[in-house]
Amino acid sequence: MHPQPFIEYLAHFHGDRDYFECHEILEEYWKSVDKNNKSSVWVGLIQIAVSNYHHRRGNFKGAERTMQKAIIILDKRRNELIQLGLDEKELFKLMEHLSHSIASQLPYKSYFLPIADLQLTEAAKQACLKREFNWGAHSDMLNEDLVHRHSRRDRTDVIMERKKALEMGKD
Repeated sequence: MHPQPFIEYLAHFHGDRDYFECHEILEEYWKSVDKNNKSSVWVGLIQIAVSNYHHRRGNFKGAERTMQKAIIILDKRRNELIQLGLDEKELFKLMEHLSHSIASQLPYKSYFLPIADLQLTEAAKQACLKREFNWGAHSDMLNEDLVHRHSRRDRTDVIMERKKALEMGKD
């Protein structure tokens, strides 16, 4: 059985290519199961999505740095990657290739994470269908809201939470 947030991560990763949402979903899950472990397999997977987000926006330095962090973390978590249903050998080949492409400042291209578990693939495809995503679609590079999501999202709730925390700290 795979954690539902991981399935949702894969649906976004391979469906609408919303890497920001991949980050959000898996970060929330990571904080609920392994919060203080900065070398968690979840952090490594989050960093792959973040690297893609930066790469797609042309932030090569951020993309390369984040991919290198993912490689370092996931190298220590190879068995967990296998347990999660990923083909860890192919994933490392892919991450090295991506790292080289980013360092060479080649443009972003959509790709698949190597999933070895057919049931996991099917679950992620079903999650795509539920959200009306097309599994395997290429990233919509013209969708400014997708490509620049972090700067275009409504942050009212985050700002209010920070303000409330600051006010509570003054008491």
